[in-house]
Amino acid sequence: MSTQEIPEENLPAGQDTAHGAVKVADNPFADPGLPPHKPRVQDIDEKAARRSERAVAYMFILSMLATVGFIASYVIFPVDKNVYIWPFGHVSALNFALGWTLGLALFFIGAGAVHWARTLMSDVEMADERHPIAATPEVKAQVMADFAQGAAESGFGRRKLIRNTLFGALAMVPLSGVVLLRDMGPLPEKKLRTTLWAKGKLLINMNTHEPLRPEDVAVGSLTFAMPEGLSEHDHNFQVEIAKAALMIVRIQPEDIKDKRELEWSHEGIVAFSKICTHVGCPISLYEQQTHHVLCPCHQSTFDLSDGARVIFGPAGHALPQLRIGVNDKGFLEAHGDFDEPVGPAFWERG
Repeated sequence: MSTQEIPEENLPAGQDTAHGAVKVADNPFADPGLPPHKPRVQDIDEKAARRSERAVAYMFILSMLATVGFIASYVIFPVDKNVYIWPFGHVSALNFALGWTLGLALFFIGAGAVHWARTLMSDVEMADERHPIAATPEVKAQVMADFAQGAAESGFGRRKLIRNTLFGALAMVPLSGVVLLRDMGPLPEKKLRTTLWAKGKLLINMNTHEPLRPEDVAVGSLTFAMPEGLSEHDHNFQVEIAKAALMIVRIQPEDIKDKRELEWSHEGIVAFSKICTHVGCPISLYEQQTHHVLCPCHQSTFDLSDGARVIFGPAGHALPQLRIGVNDKGFLEAHGDFDEPVGPAFWERG
C-alpha cells in the first residue's frame, strides 16, 4: 500500500504525506514521561482500605496456621506411612503434609505482602536520574527522607493489625527449620543396643532360608545367617537385618586363640556380627588360611580366630560375637543377643 492510501491521522509523526518521505525526528528516543496518577479506591475510601488491611492480616494469620500445621505434621504422621492421593499416586504422608504446609506458610506471607503493597502502600512512581555510586551527603539525606516518607505512607506504624500479624507470621516460619532438625534421625534410645537375636532363636541360612545344622558348616567355609522369625518380606527387614546379620565360619578348635570365643562356639563353629565396626558396611571377604575377614569398604581386617579383633584398618573395635549352641533337634541356635552393640560406635553408646 502506498502512503497515499494511508489515512493522514494514521501516519507517524514527521512523515511527509505529500511526497511519502519520512522525516527524522529531532529526538526519536525522547522520554514520554510518567502517566498521570490515578488514585485507587483505597486511597479515597477508608472502608475499602480497612477491608484490604483485614485481607492482608488474614493472609498472615493463614501463614501462621500453616506453620502450626507443618509442626503438627511431624507429630501426626509416621515416617513410613504412605497414602494414596489423586493425582499424585502413593506418596509419603509426612512429606506431602510438610511440603504443602510449608509452601502455604511462605505463600501467604508473600501474597499478603504483595496485596499490602498494591492496595495500601503509596503507588506514586518516582523517577530519578542516574548518579555516581558515591552519594553526596545531600543525596543520603534525601534517601533517608524518602525512606521515612515511604514508611509513613505504607501505614506500617498506623495499621497495627497488619504490623502485628506480619511479625507473628515471620516469627513462626523459622520454627519450621527448628522442627526440621528431627530429620537428623530419631533418638536411638536403646534400639541400637539390641537385635532380634535371643535365647533359643534358630540360625537361618540366608540363602536357603532353612535352619542350620552343624554339619551344614564346613571347615573354612563362610555362611551368612539371620534370626528365626525375620522375613525378607517384612517392612522393617532392612532395619533389623542391618543389626542382626550374622557371619558363621568353622575353625578347628585348636586354632582358636581366644578363650571366650572358644567357649561361645560349638565344635569350632563361631558366629560374629557381619556389620563392620567402622561405618557399618557388610563384611563378606574371608581368607580361610589366616581366618581373616576383610571389609570391602575401607579394608578393615579382623582375625576370626582371635576374638575378631582388628588387625588392620580404621575399625575401632572387634566384631561382636554371638554365643551359639545346638538344640535338642540338632539345629544351631543362639544363647542370647550379642554381648555389645553391633556396628560402629554411636554417640550415646557409653
